[in-house]
Amino acid sequence: MPMLRQCIEEAVSAIRKFTSTKPTVGIILGTGLGSLTEIIETEVSIHYKDIPHFPDDSLHNGELIIGKLSNKTVLTLSGRFHYYEGFTLQQVTFPVRVAKFLGIKTLIISNAAGGMNPLFKAGDLMIIVDHINLMGDNPLIGPNDDTLGPRFPDMSEPYDRNLIKLAEEVALDLKIPIHKGVYVAVAGPCLETRAEYRFLRGAGADAVGMSTVPEVIVAIHSGLKVLGFSAITDECFPDALQPANIEHIIETAKRIEPKLRSIVKEVVARLPE
Repeated sequence: MPMLRQCIEEAVSAIRKFTSTKPTVGIILGTGLGSLTEIIETEVSIHYKDIPHFPDDSLHNGELIIGKLSNKTVLTLSGRFHYYEGFTLQQVTFPVRVAKFLGIKTLIISNAAGGMNPLFKAGDLMIIVDHINLMGDNPLIGPNDDTLGPRFPDMSEPYDRNLIKLAEEVALDLKIPIHKGVYVAVAGPCLETRAEYRFLRGAGADAVGMSTVPEVIVAIHSGLKVLGFSAITDECFPDALQPANIEHIIETAKRIEPKLRSIVKEVVARLPE
């Protein structure tokens, strides 16, 4: 089995056959950001299946896209791998490693989440200010390659405070209401019980989902700055809990998308060169 760095370099080498452009911003197109590709001036789009060592992507038909957004060169990952699908966290986070080697300095990431804070409503947006990892695993477990990052990366500021401030300013200027809060990641794929929602809320989380945290851990390990958003697609209040309606959740996510897309577009525009 090739070492991680060798796998990264082989993936980067394959991508460089399509383009020599060096992106500065990476964006993982989670829930709320899928349509961002519509406003990116695409230079090159590469299917994941054509990139060595990317996980088998028959489910997502994902693409790595490099192009221009708000006059910045961005790399977008359209199609995300989840732990609950059976991928290891090393596989889930491999695209972040590759994006770092391609040149990105900043990672913007989004997800769908259940809102547990009683001030949140379905259809709201939340800037992630911190997270709790309850997935029962960590993508950094195993031998550490010191050329990729430190053995014990500091996680005192996983979400960059300057980027959080910038996102708040942008949302205010665009007159889009937005919350700040703590995101907790669980393994999934089942949704939580009433008791689990009480536990998670008592632990200090405002929203719960099944992604994002592994990618953020690897981003910090790699020396990237991170900005994260949660699209609150349902309300998870234990004393008024309703059975999950996936169709309603998808509909809510679509309603959130134009707001989050506008914020991310303007955040990218205001990022320093």
